Amino acid sequence: MTTDTDAAPQVHAFEADVSKLLHMMVHSVYSDRDVFLRELISNAADACEKLRYEGIATPALLGDDAQPRISLILDPEQGRLTIEDNGIGMTAADMGETLGTIARSGTKAFMDRLAADAGKEGSQLIGQFGVGFYSAFMVAREVEVFSRRAGTDEAARWRSDGQGTYMIAPVDLNEAPARGTRVVLHLLDDAKTYADRFTVERIVKAQSGHVPVPITLFEKPDAEGTAIADGAALWLKPRAEISEADYADFYRSVAGQYDAPARTIHYRAEGRYEYSVLTFIPQTKPFDLFDPDRKGHIKLYVRRVFITDEAQILPRYLRFVRGLVDSADMPLNMSREMIQDSPVLATIQKGVTGRILSDLQKVADSDPDAYRQIWENFGPVLKEGLYEDFERRETLLGLARFRTTASQDGWRSLKDYVADIRENQTAIYYATGSDLDRLATSPQLEGFRARGIEVLLLPDQVDNFWTTVGIDHDGKPFKSVTQGAADLSLIPLTQDGEQPEQPATGDVDAFLTFAREALAGAVSDVRASERLTTSAVCLVAPESGMDRQLEKLLASAGQLPQAALPVLEINPAHALIRKLAAADEADGLKADLAHLLLDQARIADGEQPADARAFAERLDRLMRRVVD
Repeated sequence: MTTDTDAAPQVHAFEADVSKLLHMMVHSVYSDRDVFLRELISNAADACEKLRYEGIATPALLGDDAQPRISLILDPEQGRLTIEDNGIGMTAADMGETLGTIARSGTKAFMDRLAADAGKEGSQLIGQFGVGFYSAFMVAREVEVFSRRAGTDEAARWRSDGQGTYMIAPVDLNEAPARGTRVVLHLLDDAKTYADRFTVERIVKAQSGHVPVPITLFEKPDAEGTAIADGAALWLKPRAEISEADYADFYRSVAGQYDAPARTIHYRAEGRYEYSVLTFIPQTKPFDLFDPDRKGHIKLYVRRVFITDEAQILPRYLRFVRGLVDSADMPLNMSREMIQDSPVLATIQKGVTGRILSDLQKVADSDPDAYRQIWENFGPVLKEGLYEDFERRETLLGLARFRTTASQDGWRSLKDYVADIRENQTAIYYATGSDLDRLATSPQLEGFRARGIEVLLLPDQVDNFWTTVGIDHDGKPFKSVTQGAADLSLIPLTQDGEQPEQPATGDVDAFLTFAREALAGAVSDVRASERLTTSAVCLVAPESGMDRQLEKLLASAGQLPQAALPVLEINPAHALIRKLAAADEADGLKADLAHLLLDQARIADGEQPADARAFAERLDRLMRRVVD
């Protein structure tokens, strides 16, 4: 039986994101275009794996061709390269959905980066982001896709030159594979070497030698094939038989990335349940690492049969880890919906998570430089576990590294912090914000520096959350330097921390009372500060209030209807404050100065004056008085 080939071909326009992406790929120069072949081979392998899974429930889909395979067919005379598989295949409708859109989050971010970096690291960007099929247009002037879905008696053809439209039409069954997909690349003049045996074999062995499907190379369309990859499951081999190059090759294939792994974790777990694990920590961070919809990248196999890549094997804070788990005990016929509730999977989740965290600790202890790179890439994600994973919180605190007032250019562990803790210091102090340099110069830190108290500088958004869940370490709670009273009186000043001259108590008290009245409704209190040594004023949160940085974050997200009034702390030893305290009120000048002090504190905190017009008018009155 054949399809109705008289049906009119359907011409479609690519969706806007695809069209823009193709334009950049076709018109940009890349440092290494070889990545396209790895992407197409990975797609073919996925199609074979999907068929193997569906064949468990419906063996008829496999027919008498149960062994998966990928064929690479060269045609140097016609300048063509063909990638063919006997996997699940596609219908015409599948082609429209799969080859005309990018069903992946973060596409715009990728394209913005690609446009900015074109000509420098384009191939790495493509590999990291996994745009897959569309990379074919880097080397092809036209791409044709012939496919027949398993279990159907219809075949279809997809064709495009990558210029904005594509065509889909039915074809005779003899023009398509008996089952699966054939991708034909009509190579550009400067890409004809991709029809050369040496070039293709080199790329496959370097980038795709360990896909779990055998690959056969045909030097000509009518030639005998030669096996160039055996499709053996690398994860089932002993570590001693696998080279670092083999691991790197497999990592690029399974992870869809172009870098090398920073860390490889390969082992076999035995006990109540048996399973093999091969996971990788990347050297570079993905562009969509903080995408809220981003899922993990651990594939689940059962006795070498690919089941799903959507099982939540690792917690979200380990979503940067790539790789797979192969279970020997999970039933092959279990539905994907039931997998997540399986006791086998629960055991795997606990075991793999613990092993990865244990391995990270080993790296941190044995190779601090290597761990520093891992932390700089993925530290903000790992810190999510501090408020999500109570069971492993102490382990994650041990892995955490921080910039501090004692080491802004290096990283400090909590073990380092506690080892240098000051006499009578009862808390681990921290400051949150959005900019490390601004944090390091915050006026709220002055009193801590004068006493040699180290303060953690926390510039990541996640820091605003994990610090609020009642965490402690070594018996010491975490305390914000911008929240509540500082209570530093019991901690002695360092030799460099001079004891400031104290003004007359009565004058200061009177000025504090005056400022409370003048600023009523703008602050909850005005008080003398133990934090300040050189600055005149600063803002802090009330003792029972929310940390000021968290409050700002929630307010900007519309999740905080009304912010609490801050506390204005005044440095009684500051020369300006001493003069204000001793001065008489005249013509409202003292009230203006109280408001200007509040606005000064806001500006130092990275905010704007609450009322810009009133701020300008007060400043104008003050300058006129000085000039007169």
